Amino acid sequence: MSDRWQYLILLGLCLLITAPLELFGDGVYRRLHRTVRAVLPVAVVFLVWDAVAIAAGVWTYDGKYISGFDVPPNIPIEEVLFFLVIPLCGLLTYNAVSTIVNWGKRK
Repeated sequence: MSDRWQYLILLGLCLLITAPLELFGDGVYRRLHRTVRAVLPVAVVFLVWDAVAIAAGVWTYDGKYISGFDVPPNIPIEEVLFFLVIPLCGLLTYNAVSTIVNWGKRK
């Protein structure tokens, strides 16, 4: 397998591994409006930060490990997905852990 897909595969695996956590509590995917409000503003801030850093030559990506698909202004698609996928996985984990801890408190 080509190294250039590693970043995308890793992000996909993160989503796959945390997907079952949706079964706990109120859910993250089931409350999409809340999820978007939590993830999107932060993702936008970090994407702007990345764009500035890339344009200034402060931040680069090794082309060997990314697909080569960029989103204007020259941000690898993997980086855009990173700022969506990782917080989503974090919310799934937080929601599941909070639900399980609350179950323990009710007993």
